[in-house]
Amino acid sequence: MDLYQELILEHYKRPVRAGLREPFEAEVRHVNPTCGDEVTLRVHVAGRGGDAVVEDVSYDAMGCSISVASASILAEEITGGSVTHARETYEAMHSMLTSKGEDPGDEEKIGDGVALAGVAKYPARIKCALLSWMAFSDALHQAEGAQQ
Repeated sequence: MDLYQELILEHYKRPVRAGLREPFEAEVRHVNPTCGDEVTLRVHVAGRGGDAVVEDVSYDAMGCSISVASASILAEEITGGSVTHARETYEAMHSMLTSKGEDPGDEEKIGDGVALAGVAKYPARIKCALLSWMAFSDALHQAEGAQQ
């Protein structure tokens, strides 16, 4: 088993920052109708604008190993960073996962997310890997709107 497969399984078996916590500014629930994967994600942001800090990303994920591992990776990579960093990380993950395997991912930007690079070659699994990232993007947008 290669390192990336082991990393995905580790995040699946021991998800980072799992469980829904308070406080939070936004909560969203996304479902992948193709396979039934589900994620409920909360985001807690302190401050305003790009310098605001994503103080917490908490989630409850049910589904395949790719879906749960992706949520765990998201929480690990995003929590504690700026909103600007979160957006850059989201864009890098989205680009890698939708590249059909042509973008190997940048470990500097997405950390353990590079373990999911191979998913880009399997269209049916891309939605699994993107589910929590799309939920995070929606929650971040809602959180910013709530602070206005």
